Amino acid sequence: MADQTRAPKSRTSKPRSSKSHSKTGRKSPQLEANKASATRKAAPSESTEKPENGQGRDANPFLDLAGKWQDAWADGMNGLLEHQRGLNPFLNNRHPEQVKPAEEGCPPTDVEPAAKLTSVDRLIHVMLGQAMGGVSPASIGLAWMDWSAHLAMSPGKQAHLLEKAQRKLARLALRQMKSLRKGETQPPCIQPLPHDHRFDDPAWHEPPFDSLYQSFLLMQQWWHNATTDVRGASKHSLDMMNFMSRQVLDMCSPSNNLFTNPELLKKTLEEGGDNLSRGFLNAVEDWERTSAGHPPVGAENYRPGETVAVTEGEVVYRNRLIELIQYKPTTEKVGAEPVLIVPAWIMKYYILDLEPQNSLVKYLVDRGHTVFMISWKNPTAEDRDLSMDDYLDFGIMKAVKAVEAIMPDRKIDAVGYCLGGTLLSIAAAYMGRNGDGPLNSVTLFAAQTDFSEAGELKLFIDESQLTFLDDMMWDQGYLDTKQMAGAFHMLRSQDLIWSRLVHENLMGERAPMNALMAWNADATRMPYHMHSEYLRHMFLNNDLFEGRYEAFGHHVSLSDIQAPLFVVSTETDHVAPWKSVYKINLVADVPITFVLTSGGHNAGIVSEPGHPHRHFRMSTREASQRYVSPESWLERTPVNEGSWWPSWVDWLDALSSGQTEPPSLGLADTDYAPITPAPGHYVLQS
Repeated sequence: MADQTRAPKSRTSKPRSSKSHSKTGRKSPQLEANKASATRKAAPSESTEKPENGQGRDANPFLDLAGKWQDAWADGMNGLLEHQRGLNPFLNNRHPEQVKPAEEGCPPTDVEPAAKLTSVDRLIHVMLGQAMGGVSPASIGLAWMDWSAHLAMSPGKQAHLLEKAQRKLARLALRQMKSLRKGETQPPCIQPLPHDHRFDDPAWHEPPFDSLYQSFLLMQQWWHNATTDVRGASKHSLDMMNFMSRQVLDMCSPSNNLFTNPELLKKTLEEGGDNLSRGFLNAVEDWERTSAGHPPVGAENYRPGETVAVTEGEVVYRNRLIELIQYKPTTEKVGAEPVLIVPAWIMKYYILDLEPQNSLVKYLVDRGHTVFMISWKNPTAEDRDLSMDDYLDFGIMKAVKAVEAIMPDRKIDAVGYCLGGTLLSIAAAYMGRNGDGPLNSVTLFAAQTDFSEAGELKLFIDESQLTFLDDMMWDQGYLDTKQMAGAFHMLRSQDLIWSRLVHENLMGERAPMNALMAWNADATRMPYHMHSEYLRHMFLNNDLFEGRYEAFGHHVSLSDIQAPLFVVSTETDHVAPWKSVYKINLVADVPITFVLTSGGHNAGIVSEPGHPHRHFRMSTREASQRYVSPESWLERTPVNEGSWWPSWVDWLDALSSGQTEPPSLGLADTDYAPITPAPGHYVLQS
C-alpha cells in the first residue's frame, strides 16, 4: 500500500548516524522525532562520531544490499496489495495506528511494515482459502503428519492392520469361490451401515457387482480401522483423517460409476442413453443457475409470502438487524403469555412457517397463542463489524422490549432454534442474573450450549482453520452462503453430493422440490466480526458452557437462567448432536423437560401432527433431582409415537396464567405500530 506518511527517498548522499538513520533512506516524521529524542537521552559511551578511517557499521555493503532488497520486496508486495484493493475494496490494511505506543522505558516504534506484511498474509490465506473451499491445507497437513508419524512408530498397529487386510481378502476370495462353484449367490461378507442405501437394489447382489460393492465396504471398514485407535495421535487428527478418508472413498464408490453401477447400466440400456442426455442437460442447467446466483430448479415455486410464510401477521418493529412479526390470532381467547421465537440467523425464519399444513407458527396460533417471530436481516459487507453483543442487543433484547410494550405486564415464553437457541440461552442467563426476569419459559430447538461434542463440524474448528476462515471473511466482510453450504455438504457428502450426482446427472431424474428443500437453498450470510466471535468463543474455546463468556461486559452463567426449560434434540442431528444438547442438564438449576425426537436437525423440528414415521421420547427432571447420563436416560425413557408438537403446547399451557382477549397487532402511535404485512422485507433479501 502506498505510504502517505513517509518522505520520498533522497537522491543525494548525506552523513548518516548509526542511531538515527534508516537503511532504506525513507523516514516517518514521527519515527524520526522518537529516534532523535532517544539519541539525546543516550549514554556518553554511545557516541555517534565516525571512525577516523571513515568506515562505520552503516557503510557495510552487505547490510546496505540486504536493506535495499527488503525494501524492493516490500514495495512489490504493496503494489500487489494496491492492485488487489482495486479489485476488492474490502481487502485493505485494517491497522490505522502507524506508531506503536511506547512501553515503559522504551521509545515508540514504527509498526507499519508489520501491519503491511500481515495484510500480505491475509491475501495469501484468502487465495488459498478460495482455492481449497475454505479448508486450511495446514490443518489437513498437520493431521496427516500426526497420524502417519504415530502409525509409523506403531509396528503392533501395522501388524494388526496387515492381518485385517489378509483376513478380509481371504473372506472375499472364499465367498467368490463358493459362489462360482455352487452357482448361487452367497451371503455377503459385510453389510452396509444402516444409513447407507447405495447398495439396496437387488442387482447389487448379482455377480460381478456383488464383488465390487463387497470389496468397497471391506476397504471402507479397513480404512476406518487404520484411522482410529492410533496410540499417541490426537483425537482431532484421527477424526480429521477418518473424515478425509471417507470423503475419498465416497467419491470412489462403485455406485458413482456408470460401468460399475448395475442400476445405471440397466437404465442406460433400457433408454438407449437418453438418461445420460437428460443428466447432461441437468448438469448444464445447475451450472448456469449456480453461476448466476439463482436458486435450484423448482425453488422459485416456494416464495415467502406466496406459497410459504403465509400465516397472516404484521411487522410491528424494525431496526438495522431484525424485523419483528406479530401474527394475527385465530381464536377468541389466547394464552396470557405471548410466544417469542428466535430463529437462527444462518437461516430464514420461515422454516417454522412453511406451508400451512407444516407451519409451527400456524399450529401455535390455532392452539390459542399470541406469536411473535424475529426475522433477521441478511447482512452485507457493510455489516462486517456487527458483534455477538449487537445480535443480542438489536435482536433479542429489542424484541423483548417490543413484546413487553405491546403486551404489558405479561411474561414471555421464549423459543430459540439452533444458533438462535444458543443466543437465547445467553440472553436468558443475562436477564436472570439479577433475579426474576421477563421470561416465563425457555424452549430450545436443536440448540447447543456445550460445544465440546459438536459433531463433525468440530473438524473445521481449530486455530488453523479459523485463521483461514477469518481472513476469508475479513476479505469479503461476511461468510458467504456457498462457503457454508459447502461445509455442510461435506458432512453428508454421500447423500448431498454423490447420490444427487448419480440420480440427477447419470440417471437423469430430478428429485422433486419441496418447501423444506427450497428453504434450505435460501440461506443467509454471516457478518465477519460476529461469526468470528461465535466460532472462537463457542466452538473453539467453549467459553459459554465453562463460564468464561461475557455479554455486555458481564460474565454469563447458564445457572442464572430462572425459567423452566423445554429442550428438543433430534436423533440424527449432524449439526447439534443430541448428547451435546443434553449437556444443559449439567449446568441449569431449573426444571428441564428433555425431548429426543426422530429425524435430523431440520426435519426433526418440522414434525407436524400426522407426519408418518415419527416418534419421540420425553421426560422431565426437577431441579432437585440428580443428573442422569444420556445413555441411562435413553434406556429408561419410553418411546411415544407421533409428533412432539402437541406435548410441547400442553407444556406451555400448563405454565400459562390463564386466557385473555387477543391483543391488537402492534401498538398505534408508537415505535411498534404496524409497518408492513408479514413476511416483511428482510426475509426477501438475497
